[in-house]
Amino acid sequence: MEARDVSSLHDSMRKYGLTGDFVPVDPQDRHGEWRVIDPVDERDITDDVLARVAAADRHQPTRGFVIAR
Repeated sequence: MEARDVSSLHDSMRKYGLTGDFVPVDPQDRHGEWRVIDPVDERDITDDVLARVAAADRHQPTRGFVIAR
């Protein structure tokens, strides 16, 4: 994931209640690739988080009213 995508993904993670820490792949290059790390066991969960956010974004809420006559 590129550095420019971090803010948007972070917002989505908060929106859907997902946890994870963002770290650059190369600590010297903060404009390069980033990943999401599990805060508990420090494993890379970037792919899982991206998939869960994409699935949640595709899911449309089913609210509405039923009017019986």
